[in-house]
Amino acid sequence: MSDIIHLLPDSIANQIAAGEVIQRPASVVKELVENAVDAGATQIRVNIKDAGRTLIQVIDDGKGMSETDARMAFERHATSKISSADDLFSLTTMGFRGEALASIAAVAHVELRTRLRGSELGARLTIVGSTVEESTCDACGEGSIFSVKNLFFNVPARRKFLKSNETEFRNIVQEFERIALVNAHVALSLYHQDTEILNLPISGLRQRIIHIFGKGLNEKLLTIEAQSSLATISGFVGRPDSARKRGALQYFFVNGRYMRHPYFHKAIMQAYDQLIPTGEMPSYFIYFTLNPASIDVNIHPTKTEIKFENEQPIWQILMSATREALAKSSAIPTIDFNREDAIDIPVYNPIEREETRITPPTVQVDRNYNPFRSTASSNYKRQEMDWSQLYKGFESETPVEPAIPEHDLFDLGTITDTIQPEKFFDEKSVSSYPYKDQYIITSLKSGLVIIDQHRAHVRVLYDQYMERTRQRQGVSQQLLFPEIVEFTPAEASVVPVLLDDLHYIGFDLSDLGQGSYAVNGVPPGIEGLNPVNLLKEMVTRSIDTGCEVVEEIAHALSLSLAKAAAIPVGKSLSPEERDHLIASLFSATDSHLTPDGKTILTILTEDELGKRFR
Repeated sequence: MSDIIHLLPDSIANQIAAGEVIQRPASVVKELVENAVDAGATQIRVNIKDAGRTLIQVIDDGKGMSETDARMAFERHATSKISSADDLFSLTTMGFRGEALASIAAVAHVELRTRLRGSELGARLTIVGSTVEESTCDACGEGSIFSVKNLFFNVPARRKFLKSNETEFRNIVQEFERIALVNAHVALSLYHQDTEILNLPISGLRQRIIHIFGKGLNEKLLTIEAQSSLATISGFVGRPDSARKRGALQYFFVNGRYMRHPYFHKAIMQAYDQLIPTGEMPSYFIYFTLNPASIDVNIHPTKTEIKFENEQPIWQILMSATREALAKSSAIPTIDFNREDAIDIPVYNPIEREETRITPPTVQVDRNYNPFRSTASSNYKRQEMDWSQLYKGFESETPVEPAIPEHDLFDLGTITDTIQPEKFFDEKSVSSYPYKDQYIITSLKSGLVIIDQHRAHVRVLYDQYMERTRQRQGVSQQLLFPEIVEFTPAEASVVPVLLDDLHYIGFDLSDLGQGSYAVNGVPPGIEGLNPVNLLKEMVTRSIDTGCEVVEEIAHALSLSLAKAAAIPVGKSLSPEERDHLIASLFSATDSHLTPDGKTILTILTEDELGKRFR
């Protein structure tokens, strides 16, 4: 029997290894921009076309490379950042494995133009699928220009399973933001289809955060600082009133590197305990600086999972520092018992009061005075007026029932003829009863039913919004004064995809450029809700769910709007509103479950009730 084990060719081995490092276009952006930072660049520009499928270009003014180093940089495990195993425990650079450029060159067309600082001439290198096709001298500027074209051209399966351009570009923006947030000393700019998306000048950390996420975040940030022998912690946490259910900005950085750390996230959440409602998340930007030997970044290909040697004490420091920042901002109520320099508050002394008591003047009271008697004479003994004559007119008139307003809580459109309550209710008139302004109790043919009024309204509204998107018939209520909503670059990248569905739901938006939109109209029935916050929440939900198909986008938007516009828990409903809600619920597509799968009602049959009274 012949031997069957053999070595894979370098081209295949490189493609396999590239799959671990280069997962999507955002991975290329991350590796190239981090290399530019390691090269000492002060200005970095990123050009993207077709969300990275066609072109990813990174231009920097770093130290550059010689022609020999340029060719060597594309060899696997070739790096200038470490030279021994001990260097892994004292890393000060973003890259260190020497795999990024080799992995990129294995699955794309790569062109590198670079010139070493102080050199008169640079080099130009062209590589296709790990094969060097051209290497010449080039008269380029100092620094490097990496151009990655036709990504995954030789891995059709990987290219086929890339997401939509909007999703892939959003991932690119997220990677770009993570690098920008920790490198405020570097000027960075991002362009997509030759349109400027972000232009971040050199600044401080707080200014960099504001440049990325908007000026409105400035007043919501609290400074956090803590120093110890284990670590130095600095950064910002959000005020408790800025917490939100979705889209919270949460970033951890250690020694200039972005990381995910669920354990430290719990420390932040515990510091906010009892300060924010259940289910809401605070924003934070936390920067750790500590000895590189006390952490291990080489446990995951993406380098975002980092192991700390002293996790538990750092956890305690982080939680205490966060609580201190919240306390200084008066977010945590405190009681001050320090009486030094306090004002002298007089204390009541009954003896002292008795000695200084002043006899009050005598007041004469005429007990015969009655202000409702006639003023004909001055002796107050007047003839009483017959007040009963005034009520005869009211008693003779027929009382008028108060009119029901034309637009109540549930009036988001004409109720269709499909509502047939007689299919569910008994022939006799059935009353509904509220319980704690959260549940509605009524009787059906199948038994006693208990309905969650909030969830029932979510189902009714969701069906109405989805019907509008299917019929392409948007109903909008125009605003007297349009409001402006500003989206972050990541959010703005998906808004164009959502515009049609937002219009059919009832939002009238005008693009003002630079990620800003004017809200000219809103869906009827959401009076009292902030349209700016509502739109941002809907866009964030679409990003979190990763909607790709039109139907999925419509579902996410309709569900988000229905939850926001539905009657809140604890809202008291009139009998007419309860009956209207019940009738609308049983005409919905699914009266038992909400669109996200939560139970709306429960039924107690006659048999179940009988068993309870045995």
